[in-house]
Amino acid sequence: MSPMPPPRPARSAAVVAALFSLDPAGLGGIWVRAPFGPARDGFVEHVRALLPAGAAMRRVPAGIDDGRLLGGIDLAASLAAGRRVMAAGLLAEAAGGVLVLPMAERLDRALCARLAQAQEGRFGAIALDEGIGPEEHLSPALADRMAFALDAADLLARRPLARVRGLGAARRRLVRMRMDDGVAEALCHVAAQLGIFSLRPVILAMRTARAAAALAGRRSAGEEDAMLAAQLVLAHRATRLPAPAEQDMDQAPEPPPPACGDDAAPPAPPETAGEQAADRVLDAARSALPPELLAALLLGQGRRGAAGGRAAAPAAATAAHGRPLGARPGRPGREHGLALVDTLRAAAPMQALRRRERPDHPGRVIVLGSDFRVRRHQAPVRSVAIFAVDASGSSALNRLAEAKGAVQLLLADCYVRRDQVALLAFRNRGAELLLPPTAALARARRSLAALPGGGATPLASGIDAARDMALGARRRGNRPLLVLLTDGGANIGRDRQPGRAAAAADARAAASACAADGIPALLIDTAPRPNAFAAELAGVMRARYLPLPFADARALSRAIRAEQAA
Repeated sequence: MSPMPPPRPARSAAVVAALFSLDPAGLGGIWVRAPFGPARDGFVEHVRALLPAGAAMRRVPAGIDDGRLLGGIDLAASLAAGRRVMAAGLLAEAAGGVLVLPMAERLDRALCARLAQAQEGRFGAIALDEGIGPEEHLSPALADRMAFALDAADLLARRPLARVRGLGAARRRLVRMRMDDGVAEALCHVAAQLGIFSLRPVILAMRTARAAAALAGRRSAGEEDAMLAAQLVLAHRATRLPAPAEQDMDQAPEPPPPACGDDAAPPAPPETAGEQAADRVLDAARSALPPELLAALLLGQGRRGAAGGRAAAPAAATAAHGRPLGARPGRPGREHGLALVDTLRAAAPMQALRRRERPDHPGRVIVLGSDFRVRRHQAPVRSVAIFAVDASGSSALNRLAEAKGAVQLLLADCYVRRDQVALLAFRNRGAELLLPPTAALARARRSLAALPGGGATPLASGIDAARDMALGARRRGNRPLLVLLTDGGANIGRDRQPGRAAAAADARAAASACAADGIPALLIDTAPRPNAFAAELAGVMRARYLPLPFADARALSRAIRAEQAA
């Protein structure tokens, strides 16, 4: 019978800070998922105070370019010396120290890739993640390289951070620290049981065990240090629940009955000490599973966050706004603006030679066409959900209130994600734009309150108006999603004349035009029973058909969010 698992330990911010300060480059970093505030800033300052003398701590500013990050030519020094003078980048300045990444959930993918490539064994990092929903999270490449993860509760619910004594001696012990083979085997066993198949977390857990032993004054890392490492490094990375020891015993085949006489089989060997230690380390990791992760694993949803969640929105290159991209050779024009500093940096090393070749040149700096550098800007693509709501008499009787509630719920989510929502209603003889693409909550509420209901159903006009708005959003570099809420009862054609047959044909033609333009769409059938014509229309539109005869506002909002994330 295995021993009782230890009580769930608190992920102490003080312990994490002390361990990380012993070996920042070896332990990779700390992922702090918490909003801006004194608790988070106090933790960062506490880590700064624990670092050894001379260790640098640098912040990565938003929109940093490759020259400042990786280093390059010092323009002023090169112009003064008439030769190329190189300047160290931010990564070189942080060597052996810590790099702080504010708003880590919004870092550009290319920047995350460069940081991950340069981080291995050179510096540690503190990623300050302010993401609210699961779709906003730290890059998996960076999260995989960070030993520890803390959240707002870990920073707020602990005792005040205090100065740790003996860090200098602990760093000296860490250089000569040994680790028993059984400790390494136990951590590998725990990682496999938790569904962690990357070697990097196991290596980080071993380094954490060595740091814990050094901090405690021991000369070698033992079982107690492995348990702490499993709790701090491996538990929050779990992708499956480990089977309890009792379950393993129940599933094992029963041994055959002992034979009588001299030919009796020898008894099965007892569990080795190494296996017992591995079970105790696994129990410690199981007890440290975060509650939200434990709930997700029990539901079989797997792990979200670092390796899951919604993918980041694609980006569009523009010439006027957005995150600046790296400079490259080229001619400035309407699409690419002149990168002045990079142009001068390219021209600086050649000034002495050009002065000798052109002694009569009037300018102080001789710039040639080959020196020109241009820079583009990158703007994130917004998702625009265009609601086309059937406000006719048949639909408004049951579904107009639910549509209003769904728009308000989705708009609150879009406000967090910086996405937009538009609303148009069709009734009587045409469609009316009630809310242009916006993320303003107050404006949306006023427009929704004024949404009328009653009259005939000009379904084709509603689809045409939504299609025109979607094409306009696409031309502006956004990603549209057409959400059509209707009961399928079309009775007004494009010519604004009544007639069900003509109205149905016009609605099919409008849906076919949406499919030809490649507009992603979701058709929500709001009829009391699923409508055959609405399902046919969804097929023509190449839209996802969702019959929701008994859906409320929250069900509609969940369906639309799922379609946006697809």
